[in-house]
Amino acid sequence: MQNRKMTLFHVINGIVLGLLVIVCLFPIAHVISLSFSGRVEAAAGSVTFFPKGFTLDAYRYVMKDAQFWTSLRVTLLRVAIGVPVNVILVVLTAYPLSKASSRFHGRTFFSWFFMISMLFSGGMIPLYIILNKLGMLNTIWALTLPGAMNIGYMVIMMNFFRGVPSEIEDAAIMDGANQLQILFRIYLPMCLPALATIILFATMANWNCWMDGYMYMNSPDKYPLQTYLATILIQSKTNVETTMTSEQLAALSQINGKTVEAAQILLAALPIMCVYPFLQKYYTKDIYNGSIKG
Repeated sequence: MQNRKMTLFHVINGIVLGLLVIVCLFPIAHVISLSFSGRVEAAAGSVTFFPKGFTLDAYRYVMKDAQFWTSLRVTLLRVAIGVPVNVILVVLTAYPLSKASSRFHGRTFFSWFFMISMLFSGGMIPLYIILNKLGMLNTIWALTLPGAMNIGYMVIMMNFFRGVPSEIEDAAIMDGANQLQILFRIYLPMCLPALATIILFATMANWNCWMDGYMYMNSPDKYPLQTYLATILIQSKTNVETTMTSEQLAALSQINGKTVEAAQILLAALPIMCVYPFLQKYYTKDIYNGSIKG
């Protein structure tokens, strides 16, 4: 009887999870199909899971869009700067805060300091004023420095550091290792799942953020990729066309705007979709270890 109940549970669970997978994959499949579909079929709204009137015209148009590639370079530069800075600051902050108060006497003060800064922030206007006073508006630093220190990532890393037995650190100190050697040679190798999770989250955050491009960039040439895509999706067709050259208008008249948008969205998401599988095993291990510790 109990085996029947377990079998029934697995069947129902499989059906529910299968439906959730279909619901999650449908938008992706629709965007992929739309990007490869013809102008008439896309305009008629007849594209669902499979392309209709298969063509690569939308991708040819994107390949010739200089603004798309300029925004992509800005985003790649943002990730190349923002992720290492984010990870370094998180690790260097989480390591001392993971120590007991007897080893780090300022731990309580700094823990409350970071907690208060996480709960009560100044908001966008003070941040804009500070960046303006520092002359960072319309630079790559306006996109990377405001989010350089993420308290949530620090908490994840700090909890993993606390899971490392203190006896290992004591043995390393007796062997003559200093704190930096203990951090980089002992703690970080033992906390690779948490480190990979933070790298994944930081990469996705820097890649997908679009609002700060509107706020801190005065020129469209400095827009990150997601901000550029947002301008295309939000603006009306009339506003978009007024900023195009005659060559772009001629090329766009041969295709449908929906297929171009779908191709740009797919190309923008492709790097993250390629990176995620390599870090997914560490992310899963991080969740598993965290559930055991909890």
